[in-house]
Amino acid sequence: MSTLLSVEDLQIRTAARPLVSGISFSIAAGERVGLIGESGSGKSLTALAVLGLLPDTMRVTGSITLDGHPVIGARDRDLVPLRGRSVAAVFQEPMTALDPLMRIGDQVAEVVRRRALRDGTKPGRAEIASRVLALLERVALPEPARIARAFPHEISGGQRQRGAIAMALACRPKLLIADEPTTALDVTTQAEILKLLETVVRDEGMGLLFISHDLPVVATVAERALVMRHGALIEEGPVGTLFGRPSHPYTEGLVAAARAFDAALEFAP
Repeated sequence: MSTLLSVEDLQIRTAARPLVSGISFSIAAGERVGLIGESGSGKSLTALAVLGLLPDTMRVTGSITLDGHPVIGARDRDLVPLRGRSVAAVFQEPMTALDPLMRIGDQVAEVVRRRALRDGTKPGRAEIASRVLALLERVALPEPARIARAFPHEISGGQRQRGAIAMALACRPKLLIADEPTTALDVTTQAEILKLLETVVRDEGMGLLFISHDLPVVATVAERALVMRHGALIEEGPVGTLFGRPSHPYTEGLVAAARAFDAALEFAP
């Protein structure tokens, strides 16, 4: 498989201190990779670096190549065409990712329209509306016509996240970055969103970078995982290997904590 994303010796720092130190990894087309670590380990900063969205106050060095294009050092106007076509993102809290003053259908329609223009086409209103409903159905939203007319505050958190995923799918990206997309959801809804992500990524042939602090969650959607701590990559490998034979004490602790939690749930009254 061809390499879709290549990160080499990524370093991110502020004037005061380093935040990410010497991260290197790659994602092949269609590959599902998890990025695991506690809060503050540098996971989200790494994702923002891939998107070219780090603030100017941070100094970034190393190399990031996305879909054949360099990211570090590139002008923002040169990165704009990559966002959507090459990479799209789903973030942790959909209420902040969605425009509270726009109906869900209008927000998805805007993405459909922009992607069509990039492809050199200009679909009419009826065609865009049809595509929007198809996308809302694709992410298993009930009553898609009603959801399309709703504002974000009028639907549940899980439905908002499905709407955000529909917007990402409307971009038809080669790589989807999902940054803690289930953290704000209840356990049942979390499982549904994870299953949805696994299904759509597989069916659409997209690469996936799934970011989480939870190793069992990553194991449900990823084939390979990277473990970060204090801004450094400390271990990587197939998910089964990391679960069964972790080599770093920190990863061993993550696995032990996950197993203890599962055991506590099993014996809970």
